Amino acid sequence: MSVLDQIVKAYDIRGTVHDQLNVDVAHALGVGFATFISAQGVTRIVIARDMRPSGPTLVDGFARGVMEHGIDVVDIGLASTDLMYFASGTLDVPGAMFTASHNPAGYNGIKLCLAGARPVGADTGLDQVKETAQAVLDGNPPPVADRPGERSEQSMLDDFVEHVLTFVDTSAIAPLKIVADTANGMGGLVVPAVLDRLDNVEYEIMYPELDGTFPNHPADPLQPANQKDLRARVVSGGFDLGLAFDGDADRVFVVDELGEGLSGSTTTALLAAATLRDQPEATILHNLICSRSVPEVIDEHGGTPMRTRVGHSYIKQVMAETGAVFGGEHSAHYYFARNFNADSGLIASLLVMAEVSRSGQPLSIVRKPFERYASSGEINTEVDDAAAVIASISEHYAEFDQDDLDGLTVDCGSWWFNLRPSNTEPLLRLNLEAPTRDACDDRVAELLALITA
Repeated sequence: MSVLDQIVKAYDIRGTVHDQLNVDVAHALGVGFATFISAQGVTRIVIARDMRPSGPTLVDGFARGVMEHGIDVVDIGLASTDLMYFASGTLDVPGAMFTASHNPAGYNGIKLCLAGARPVGADTGLDQVKETAQAVLDGNPPPVADRPGERSEQSMLDDFVEHVLTFVDTSAIAPLKIVADTANGMGGLVVPAVLDRLDNVEYEIMYPELDGTFPNHPADPLQPANQKDLRARVVSGGFDLGLAFDGDADRVFVVDELGEGLSGSTTTALLAAATLRDQPEATILHNLICSRSVPEVIDEHGGTPMRTRVGHSYIKQVMAETGAVFGGEHSAHYYFARNFNADSGLIASLLVMAEVSRSGQPLSIVRKPFERYASSGEINTEVDDAAAVIASISEHYAEFDQDDLDGLTVDCGSWWFNLRPSNTEPLLRLNLEAPTRDACDDRVAELLALITA
């Protein structure tokens, strides 16, 4: 298996620094991206990075590969991923964001997009980028351009802040106390830049220093242990809500005033209801591991729910094809049509604040109508043959409705589950939902027994 086979995933590039992702590999990927986009007549890209120590060197290697093939580079420097998407959309050029998101300090990666922040995944160009990059690493690079591209620097932060603020009526935000745990990630740059603009908001940032070694805790708020500090601080400080951002700040998990976290599904349902109040009958996307409450809420508020695969490149593509105005994932990615179909933790945070302000009630009350079932969370099991296990489970539940949109989803009436393989590891990921906690736990035990058998 080549190094590119190891790091080029379904919808981004991710690997350990030096042994998998180094300057030579970054350069080769830059050549691959330049070759892919120049065939479409593109002459300029935007490039950004998060706070990981390896970022500047990898960006330099990638930019060199791009410029060798006649493409100009606009370097916006340190940025959150949603800031890079905004730059791509505003400048109408392809983009490359150097980040490993929530992964540990030893990792880095690249999220690529086309002009207008349109996604680049395995079936929308990433395989072609990989093929050319492999040729470069094998010593067979394409010929360089007669005129090399040029590199310039441009700050987009102020424009991005103005854009984010357009999603709410800032004058209607009630007096609120907010605490945000940015986990030494890029939220430390963009979150205070937005919250400073809200007159009625008093805020505190936990771990605001941009430090890609993550000295306080991993920048992965999907794991409850990494929300522990935030939850405690919400309660001890009497805050109205807490915000937990991941390393590149495109995701956010919300914590209520009691220190209890909202799932990505709950936040998706809440924001879907808010969206449909302003845009009745709109189409709203949810990925297939979201709670059943999400499509129920969309239906109840007059919208059209549409179910998608897991992953940002799939959701952005479906948004563009269907005209959906909003989409959410259980992993706390929230997508907005008016944000070039891209996800933004900051925009989602502002909209939650607006909903709390509008209701005049604490978030612990606002959330209740959107939480109707008990869920397992994602449970990973190592298996030798994922396809064989999925086939066996499918046969076991053959009497129930099934589909294979992304792995195996089985609707058993009062409860349902999805079982899908990891793209990168010998793991099966189980998500299950049932009417009560006891029923959920019983069904999880039933499934895990079948999987491990």
